[in-house]
Amino acid sequence: MSAPESPDTRRPGLRRSLSVWQAVGLSVALMAPSMAANINPQGTALQVGRAVPLAFFLAAVGVLLVAYGFVRLCQYYQHAGSVYAFVGATLGPRTGFVSGFGLMGTYAFYGVVTSMASGIFGTAFLQEIGIWPSPPTWAPFLLAGIAILLALFLTVVPAKRGTSVLLTVEAVTVSLIVVITAVVLVRILSGSAPNDASFDLGVFVPEPGSDVSAIFLGIVFGFLSFAGFEAAAILGEEARNPRRDIPRAILGTAIFGGIYFVVVTAVEMMAFGTDADGVAAFGASESLLGDIGTSYLGSWVGDAVTLGAAISAFGCCLACMVGASRLLFALARDASGDKGLGRTSAAGTPANAAVVIAALMALIIVVTIFFGAEPFDTFLWSATIGTLLLLVIYVLTTIGAIRLVFVQKKMSVPAWQVIIPIAALVVLGYTIYRNVIPYPTEGAARWFPIVAGVWLLLAIIVVVAAPGLASRIGANLTSAEGFVPDEPRGAETSVHRPGTGVRG
Repeated sequence: MSAPESPDTRRPGLRRSLSVWQAVGLSVALMAPSMAANINPQGTALQVGRAVPLAFFLAAVGVLLVAYGFVRLCQYYQHAGSVYAFVGATLGPRTGFVSGFGLMGTYAFYGVVTSMASGIFGTAFLQEIGIWPSPPTWAPFLLAGIAILLALFLTVVPAKRGTSVLLTVEAVTVSLIVVITAVVLVRILSGSAPNDASFDLGVFVPEPGSDVSAIFLGIVFGFLSFAGFEAAAILGEEARNPRRDIPRAILGTAIFGGIYFVVVTAVEMMAFGTDADGVAAFGASESLLGDIGTSYLGSWVGDAVTLGAAISAFGCCLACMVGASRLLFALARDASGDKGLGRTSAAGTPANAAVVIAALMALIIVVTIFFGAEPFDTFLWSATIGTLLLLVIYVLTTIGAIRLVFVQKKMSVPAWQVIIPIAALVVLGYTIYRNVIPYPTEGAARWFPIVAGVWLLLAIIVVVAAPGLASRIGANLTSAEGFVPDEPRGAETSVHRPGTGVRG
């Protein structure tokens, strides 16, 4: 079936030039396994003690359940707006706008998280090697600002280069961590580990007398670590074979993350020790893998891991910038066409949208400083807000997948598979509930649900106050973006996408 002529063929588009490995690069870089394994498990330990690997295992199960919905949606739709397009096409343009705006907020807050992590680890590395022996307290903020500017530059250049950089950087740092983890595990099994650390599967069992439901408080940091596995979805208009490559990238990244985080966190906890003193040392560490590398292999390893964590964090910041800018581009393009934020640069990238996202990230950092935040506070606050937003977005996306596949029956799949997205909703729903009820009333934590709620409320106000905007978005989602299915093709059902204006 040939593509009909349409005036929409002149609309702005992104170049279709990326391979499956470059899509994997974006997802892995945004997930930032090197950085995440070095700091996120500490937040989980505060809630579940030694059972950090158990929390990460349950998070991995939840992510794989959520991945099912993304895979099905990516097999049917290809769009730079990711969940904005998926939810908009299945649950309506208003809900799609709220979903896309929410995910854009997640990426923006995670951009702050990762730029701050880059600043924190970068400052520590410069101090450890003697280049900056006595850095001031504001040093991580300075390096975070530099990271945002560099990420902006790499976002504006063609995505092919950016994703290649992400994949290379993350591959090197993950390889280093895998080697360290293997060496540590061998020493533990051989009985030659420092401090008499031993192999203990008790890390997969809640501590006696602990509240089992508290595991779902710790799971939040697991979801934080996996966040970004779905990032390849935004490259639906840039991948050479999106119907095949994007689902593979998403599912492959989720599976890799599950194995990686469960194994690494288990080894980390065993290395520190599973008793009360070990758990306390685990939570107090400034660099989990850096401290382990120093204890088990030598001081130079600690420096290498710290540098690797800083590089990984920057790679994730770049991926956040890429993801958020493409979401903003898709929202603006479908709302007002080829102008302003909906315009691509001569290089075929959403440069205007990228500048706005970089400014938003910088603004968030400035606001946290105004409220007296230290560098790690900015990291922690932004991480929590971003994850709360992300969980809501995952819920909407999963509901959209259920409607597309099992209600509208747009794809031929076995009916029993509906169990998978329903299970995802159960895990996501209970995790959200457990982290809001009982409501936190002390410290900065009481503001996290409020900020996340206000961000989503802004999107709701826009679509309610401007019904014409929602109508234009809906028209573009169902027509200009080609969301009209072609002839049924069984499990491989796809869409015919006339007029995307994609250059490739």
